Amino acid sequence: MWYTLAGSLNSIFILISLYGIWSQVKMVWDRKAAARTAHEVNGSESDKPTDLLSLNQFTVSFLAYCAFFVYGYSIRPFNHFIVWPRMIAAMLILALLWEIYRDRKTRLAFASSMMATVIMLLALSGLMMSWIFGGIFIDEGRRASQSLIVLVTLFLAQGYAHQISLIWKSGKTGAVSLKMSQFILAMDVTTILFAFAMGLQTGWPLLFLATVSAITKLAIMYLFKWVELSPLAFQRRSRIA
Repeated sequence: MWYTLAGSLNSIFILISLYGIWSQVKMVWDRKAAARTAHEVNGSESDKPTDLLSLNQFTVSFLAYCAFFVYGYSIRPFNHFIVWPRMIAAMLILALLWEIYRDRKTRLAFASSMMATVIMLLALSGLMMSWIFGGIFIDEGRRASQSLIVLVTLFLAQGYAHQISLIWKSGKTGAVSLKMSQFILAMDVTTILFAFAMGLQTGWPLLFLATVSAITKLAIMYLFKWVELSPLAFQRRSRIA
């Protein structure tokens, strides 16, 4: 009963976090529309739609969601609480990666977008194979996804450190969405509870990644206040302008 309750609670907050990711995608679209309108009306140039969004951070976030998507269908019993919300989250971030590429037109952004697309297709293929062939690939998928989760967690810490550094150095938050950090933090807290409900033998990857993610979200949320109140942030914004 505790497992079902914790899993349901986590799924609810994951769905809420999906709204947070969607709000980030929508913010980019809104900024793109505003920039296009400003250029058409008076020929002025505004901040880029993906200003200050860390390609590094979002690439690693995609890998984290995708790794747990694979992990969820590689363990037995099949974990619906993990699989479907993470699949949707990975697809939303994949869309955001392509928006970053369209805005910046850099080779690195293109490479990240293509890599994420290929990985998503492979992960979806793995899901189909697990249905068609049963448990033949289960052990391999679980071991691979566990190793990827550990690696991704380390990269996630580095990726969010890069995002934090961009805000700290510029004194502004740019296109970074506060809602996304708030909603994902709520998801991380319930994920930690769910990991304990699963048992540490199975749930330790969830616990490891969610703890690191929660710490970084708290840091980003603090920086939103710092940007508003700190004289140092004002100086850095003025210097860049």
